[in-house]
Amino acid sequence: MNDILDAILAPDSTRDDFAALPLPESYRAVTVHKDEAEMFAGLSSKEKDPRKSLHVEDVPVPELGPGEALVAVMASSVNYNSVWTSIFEPLPTFGFLERYGRLSPLGKRHDLPYHVIGSDLAGVVLRTGPGVNAWAPGDEVVAHCLSVELESSDGHNDTMLDPEQRIWGFETNFGGLAEIALVKSNQLMPKPRHLSWEEAAAPGLVNSTAYRQLVSRNGAGMKQGDNVLIWGASGGLGSYATQFALAGGANPICVVSSDQKAEICRRMGAEAIIDRSAEGFAFWRDEEHQDPREWKRFGKRIRELTGGEDVDIVFEHPGRETFGASVYVTRKGGTVVTCASTSGYRHEYDNRYLWMSLKRIVGSHFANYREAWEANRLVAKGKIHPTLSRTYSLAETGQAAYDVHRNLHQGKVGVLALAPEEGMGVRDEEMRARHLDAINRFRDTAADRAHRPGRTH
Repeated sequence: MNDILDAILAPDSTRDDFAALPLPESYRAVTVHKDEAEMFAGLSSKEKDPRKSLHVEDVPVPELGPGEALVAVMASSVNYNSVWTSIFEPLPTFGFLERYGRLSPLGKRHDLPYHVIGSDLAGVVLRTGPGVNAWAPGDEVVAHCLSVELESSDGHNDTMLDPEQRIWGFETNFGGLAEIALVKSNQLMPKPRHLSWEEAAAPGLVNSTAYRQLVSRNGAGMKQGDNVLIWGASGGLGSYATQFALAGGANPICVVSSDQKAEICRRMGAEAIIDRSAEGFAFWRDEEHQDPREWKRFGKRIRELTGGEDVDIVFEHPGRETFGASVYVTRKGGTVVTCASTSGYRHEYDNRYLWMSLKRIVGSHFANYREAWEANRLVAKGKIHPTLSRTYSLAETGQAAYDVHRNLHQGKVGVLALAPEEGMGVRDEEMRARHLDAINRFRDTAADRAHRPGRTH
């Protein structure tokens, strides 16, 4: 691995140099173990501790197949799917790996007693398999997390509809929280040149997810002037939705849970902000019953911020806790677009407010290659910015996942894999200088001002 890192850090390394590098037999990776899948049995979700289930260990380099690439991972990040994997919810991911293993001999590689997790990366291509023409060793890349087979006609209008669609590093093995990752070549995209490795790794999953969910015609199809209610607007997913709304001429109504998170939304340019903790919104009276009076109070508060208008789009991802309120406050003919369910998968709402007001609920899951490419292109052009707030070492991934699980983070948290320190990998310093304040706005909190990397290497 030292030779690989030296080649990446050397300013004059060529594609031939990378192609000639011998691959190591093993690499360090963050894993969960199949024989520990019941370790949290009987505990509530909040009691489950990723620091106990995530391991950092040496694993063998996987066999490279047709249409695939091995990437040296300089940095990755933690997503909620990494948290779900670490606490074995809603099910242990080994069931996904077993099903993939039954698909083909190449799929069988993924069915192992350990699972290398992680659905983001920024790094350098080391090897490409047969049939890969668009990428070569030495290319600096980021990866989106859609893994597809595309042998069925179903996926050819929208690859997210491929029956063999999987999320890499969650439903496949050999993910990005590691020194080396195995991806399909159609997951690769150019690394934004003005960003460091950890900044480039942070947007992937959440940026692409927010783009499809909010902007794409496969999601809400946001247009100029739309009022968009964004739950968790300073978080990993909501922070990108807020940026897309602002960049697209819409009006985001940002829902947050603290004044510190409200300040981050203001830094992004949002003006309409609801601090649900400070204003005491509680949409459930108890575990079994919601409180429609709170829906109405919430709707009234939204109209105070919009000049009397209801929201055209609700950007939903908390799920059970908020879904009833989301359906209620959406305007007649409006859209609730939902992905994930971080507060619970069983959504309850009063259908009278849906059917009689001609509202729509749209399910959205990650993004197809084109949507991921467009979302990454906006980052590369400096229209959308990373929301990285803190970076951990690979050995600290358990703590990083714990912090995300307990909602102790803001924006995204990054993980350094091969990169020896933050701030490395910037290739366009002039462009970076133009956007440095926006790049650092999630870092630049009272707690992190002493840790603001503007340096480049």
